[in-house]
Amino acid sequence: MIDYNKYLNRSITGVKPSGIRKFFDIANEMDDVISLSIGEPDFQTPWHIRDEGIRSLEKGKTWYSPNRGFSALLEEITKYYERRFGVTYSPSTQTIVTVGGSEAIDLAMRCMVSPGDEVIIPQPSFVCYEPLAVMAGGTPVIINTKNEDNFRLKASDLEAAITPKTKLLVLPFPNNPTGAIMEKRDLEEIAEVIKKHDLIVLSDEIYSELTYGGRDHVSIASVDGMYERTIVINGFSKSYAMTGWRLGYALGPAEIIAQMTKLHQYGIMSAPTTAQYAAIEALKNGDRDVNRMRDEYDMRRRLVVDGFNEMGLTCFEPLGAFYVFPCIKSTGLSSEEFCTRLIMEKKVAVVPGSAFGQCGNDFVRVSYSYSLKHLKTALEKIREFVKELKDENNG
Repeated sequence: MIDYNKYLNRSITGVKPSGIRKFFDIANEMDDVISLSIGEPDFQTPWHIRDEGIRSLEKGKTWYSPNRGFSALLEEITKYYERRFGVTYSPSTQTIVTVGGSEAIDLAMRCMVSPGDEVIIPQPSFVCYEPLAVMAGGTPVIINTKNEDNFRLKASDLEAAITPKTKLLVLPFPNNPTGAIMEKRDLEEIAEVIKKHDLIVLSDEIYSELTYGGRDHVSIASVDGMYERTIVINGFSKSYAMTGWRLGYALGPAEIIAQMTKLHQYGIMSAPTTAQYAAIEALKNGDRDVNRMRDEYDMRRRLVVDGFNEMGLTCFEPLGAFYVFPCIKSTGLSSEEFCTRLIMEKKVAVVPGSAFGQCGNDFVRVSYSYSLKHLKTALEKIREFVKELKDENNG
């Protein structure tokens, strides 16, 4: 019998599987489960975008693209960032198209992080940052953001986490799982700390179009002195309901993008051709689609936040992405226990907050990227579950 552990890379085997997928997989194996576990839009990709992808296939455009992506798409990406966020990039040297935003994060980590370098990661946050930092040979340094601060990263907490080994800060806003955002004044405060300590920022802006309450997303690359220190990650999955097309991109200093391109060239070759043609159409003519979907998400957001607060699971108002992060501490259960019992007893799937960092253990993540009917049914079942837990505790 071969002991494969002798051959496998320890930095890979030591990483735990995603806590999000665990409950998604359980839900898939049960009948009649209502899942609020996956951050995937329930909208179909708008027809005019799909049609452009179909048209490219009909015309036989099935060849490789250039390594960094088609020049027409690179140009549209840079036009979009200038138009929406006031940041100007060169399509020929400062932009790369990737297989989803996740590949762009991986490329940035592996190009920036050397063994022993420290990577600061605010949590709760998306599950990939810490494992990717480890797999790149780095040492994750976790900052626990707090409910009372609306889960924003504070400059004082950042300052306290920095050491001589710190190289990279991950800035995951609008945030998955909390729905927190960073406003301009927040970014300006942490920018002073970043410049003082000569750090680079990986700014994951995949939810940049999904902000609410009249607050537009501000890219930290637009803050004074941060343009040359920021690698921006974004993509098409969330804003344009294009998760299955697997298309993302990175923007940043030409010297860094050149190294990311080299890694992408050898590891991936190029992003999917059909998806790139669809993405060009999305950027050119998709603004109304984005606005329509954002308005729908906003209505769902208010329904879900009010629903949890009414049942006694307090929830701060998330102003970005499409998640709420209610506190379940009053139930006496850990987030893992709460989610396990909820799916087994009521057939509703949500994700433990602990999947996004241990500081999330008193919370659960609920996605509202589902229909109103779906959400109302799920909320009613969760309300029943919470009432039964209270009766159980009082009994």
